[in-house]
Amino acid sequence: MSLEVKTLDYEIRGKEILKDISLEIHTKEFVGLVGPNGCGKSTLLKNIYRTLRPKYNTVFIDGNDILKLSSRKMARELAVMAQENNMEFDFKVQDMVMFGRYSHKKFLQGDTSRDRELCAEYLAEVGLEGYEDRSYLSLSGGEKQRVLLARVLIQESRYIILDEPTNHLDISYQYQIMDILKKQEATVFSSVHDLNLAALYCDRILFMYQGKIVDDGTPEEVLTSENLWKYFQIRAQISRNPATGKLQIYYLPDWI
Repeated sequence: MSLEVKTLDYEIRGKEILKDISLEIHTKEFVGLVGPNGCGKSTLLKNIYRTLRPKYNTVFIDGNDILKLSSRKMARELAVMAQENNMEFDFKVQDMVMFGRYSHKKFLQGDTSRDRELCAEYLAEVGLEGYEDRSYLSLSGGEKQRVLLARVLIQESRYIILDEPTNHLDISYQYQIMDILKKQEATVFSSVHDLNLAALYCDRILFMYQGKIVDDGTPEEVLTSENLWKYFQIRAQISRNPATGKLQIYYLPDWI
């Protein structure tokens, strides 16, 4: 059982954005997607969750072409937290989270007591207990981000796709969000901006550069000083954090 991409190419207005992307993510892996801005990370994720339309026979969930899945079936399999979540209409926080229960309901079925219990549970887990009746549009960027994570969790999908989920968050909430994701039973595939967060939480890392996957492996195999210089043009000292046992990256300024 896996999420698989096979030889995916993608162009936008004649410009090649993704070039022969192939990857496979296995059940219950936590996989990070890293690389410089503009390398194609968001475009790849959008092809996987169908905001952009991939070619037939390129993206598969458990061997099934995602283009053949109904919206309801897709939602049962895969939950998404995208970077862009612009809302023109205002909703209560509870309603925003409840949208994640869509695939679990019959046509015109209302919210159940179990739905409301789950909503309260996941809002508490993301640090927003008691926010149910707050206006979503009145929230800060970080609060909105946590509401959207609660919506992803309440969906109870087997795969979770996230595009830089710690954007707009204070450092304490960045680690809280990653802690929450790490303990889920779902398979997680997320782009990650902070390489130290990726090193701490990810089982495996895919490194993208100029529309291609250029490295794939454990954090120790991928987050090397050579890769950071080659693809980010930054010098780094890499050691192992004695408290966590994970990699720790120290960026070196030019004057050192």
